Parts: sequence; C-alpha cells; structure tokens
Amino acid sequence: MIGELQATINSWIENWDLLSESWRVGIVVFALVSGTATAAYVASYIVGALERRFARTKNLWDDTFLHAARKPVVAFVWIQGVYWAAEVAYRYSEAEIFSINEKLLQIGFVWVLVWALLRLIKEGEGILTSPVKMVTPMDYTTVNAVSKLARAVVIITAVLIAMQSLGYSISGVLAFGGVGGIAVGFAAKDLLANFFGGFIIHLDRPFKVGDWVRSPDRNIEGTVEHIGWRLTTVRTFDKRPLYVPNAAFTTIAVENPSRMSHRRISETIGIRYADVREIATIVSEIRTMLENHEDIESEQTLIVNFLTFNASSLDIMVYCFTKTTQWVKFHEVKQDVLLKISEIIENHGAEVAFPTRTLHVADSLRLASADSQKSDKVGDDGPIENDDQGSDKSHASQRTRQGSSAEATGGAD
Repeated sequence: MIGELQATINSWIENWDLLSESWRVGIVVFALVSGTATAAYVASYIVGALERRFARTKNLWDDTFLHAARKPVVAFVWIQGVYWAAEVAYRYSEAEIFSINEKLLQIGFVWVLVWALLRLIKEGEGILTSPVKMVTPMDYTTVNAVSKLARAVVIITAVLIAMQSLGYSISGVLAFGGVGGIAVGFAAKDLLANFFGGFIIHLDRPFKVGDWVRSPDRNIEGTVEHIGWRLTTVRTFDKRPLYVPNAAFTTIAVENPSRMSHRRISETIGIRYADVREIATIVSEIRTMLENHEDIESEQTLIVNFLTFNASSLDIMVYCFTKTTQWVKFHEVKQDVLLKISEIIENHGAEVAFPTRTLHVADSLRLASADSQKSDKVGDDGPIENDDQGSDKSHASQRTRQGSSAEATGGAD
C-alpha cells in the first residue's frame, strides 16, 4: 500500500506540467507534512477519548496502557509522515542527507517502542505502590528495584537493536563486551561492588524506603530516602543527607528499629532505706498498675522486683514493653508510667532516694571531746575576772580624764 501511494505521488509529480518540478515536489512535501500533523491530532484525540472512556471502568491497566501509548503513538505518526516526505524529497534531490531515511525510520520506530515501554513501566510502578489504587499495595522498594531492572533490560535491548540496524554486528559487540568487561571490572571494582551491594539490598530487603536504620559498626543512623544502584541516601535526624555506598551494607551490621514489635521500658528506681518496710507493698502495686495499664503489653515480659541493696537506696527494677512503637507516643507512655510509680511511692509515705552519707563517731572520740570542752570552760573563768577588773580600771581612768578636761574648760572661761 505504501509503495502504491509513493508510485501515485511520483506519477503525479512527473506528469503534471502546470508547475515546475521543484514546485510540485515542494507542494507534495508540504501536503505530506500537513497531512501528518492532521493525522497526529486525530490519533491523539482518539487515544484520549478511549482513555476517558476506559477511566470509568474498574480495570486500571487499560487506562495505564492508553496513557503510556498516547504520546508515542503521536510520535510514530510524525516519524512515518516525515519519512514519506523525506522519501519524496530524496527522489528528486541529490542531497546525501536523505540517503539515511530507512535507517532513521527503523531507529525512530525502536525509540517510540522503547518510550512507550518505559512509560508503561513507570505507570505500572505507580499503580502497584499506590494505597489508593491497590487494596494491598506492594512494597515500594521491591517494585522500584524490579522497574529499574526492567528499564535497564529495555534500554540495553533497544541499543543492541539500533546498532544492528546501523549495520554493526551484535555478536562482535557482545564479544568485545566480554573481553572489555574484564578490564572494566578491574578498573571499576568499587563501582561494581556498589552495584552488587544495591542488588543484595533489593534482594534481601534488610530495609526499605522510609525505614529508620542505624549501624553499630558505622556512624549511620537516620531515615532511608532512596536506594539507588550505587548509593543509598539516609536522612539523619538533624536533617542532613548521608550518602552511603551500597557496598558498605554488605560488610556491616544494620539495625532496623522501624520493624520492632514493641518498645522497652527499663528503669531502676531507688527507695530510701528508711522505707524498707514498704518495699514489698510498693513492688506489688507497681506490678498491678503495669498489668492493668492500657498501653503496656501484658503478653510480653513484665518484671517488677526488689533488685539490690545499693549504696544509698533500695533498688526496684521495672521492666516492661509498650504496645506502641512510635517514638513520640512511647515517651508519652513512659512518662505516664513513671508518674504513676511516683504516686504509688508517695501514697505509702516513702520517698525516692538520693545519694546520702552517714558518719558514725566512736565513743572514745566523744569522751575526749567532752573533756576538752570542760577544760576550755574552766580556763575561760579567770580571764573573765581580769577583764572585769581591767574594765573597772578603764572606767576610773576615763572618769579622771573627763574631770581634768572639765577643769581645763572652766579655767579657760
């Protein structure tokens, strides 16, 4: 059909003598480009109408396919129309640029197909991980890894097909890749280690995007934001991005607190030695309070016992698990538990102990101290009398000076 159409166009150009050949070629090329634009608009309108119609159905994949194919269909129409116009121009032109029309058409078709497949993979990834579109959405990290692998397969296949279309031998390219891969492997061993590290992360799934992770071997702690094929981005709690090579996760221990089932409360509370008679009652009431607390998991280990005689206190161990795993909610529950424990202690007239020290003095030191105080008192009586006598003498001397002063004043008058 295409060949017949080209033959008809060529016969019209050759047999119509009203205009020169260049004008006739120009008119035909303009008509083909205009027809291509019209056909592209019609194709876009038809696909859009089908997309709106299928959007009313419950099936999500037909909408995804149409949305992914809409722009590639328009691009395919344009590629085909431009190819026809270039063929017409090439028949009546000596320009060498038009000699590659066939290869460009093949490469363009491969590009359109790859574009459509990549859009379809992206749309499918959004559907599978959406809690709105799926009743049970799949894990984002797994779906993202599969989509990356699928995109890589599509792109590599497209490149090989394009090279084959351009006249290159795929077997030679593959053989060169096998030999060159050894050299590249030695030169980029760290890059390959990170690549396989990312593959192991996607395969074993020790963590996923959004998890809180930390490592006791490295200074790594934060929320996972992105898992790439070379780097994993972790947002620390002070909001700084931390880029960790994937190869590091194959040699270090990684802790994932986001997957904990409960959070633990482990406290040691000290009571005064003066309240030793109330210890058993306080321990019993604390245990009862925790067993009846709505936010404490009674199915998990729950321990409330008198632990030890400490230096300044009688220690009680409180060990239990909360139902919540949320960090903020956990601290609210822990605060409530500690306040209720303090109320129990206060209700029994007891107090929480603080570091104290008692000093015991020997009896011999007490007697020696008492004798020393008595001798000091006897020794002080003598000086008191002398002081009194000295005081009397001082008063008499003062009176004598005052009299002399008065006489001197009278004489002056």
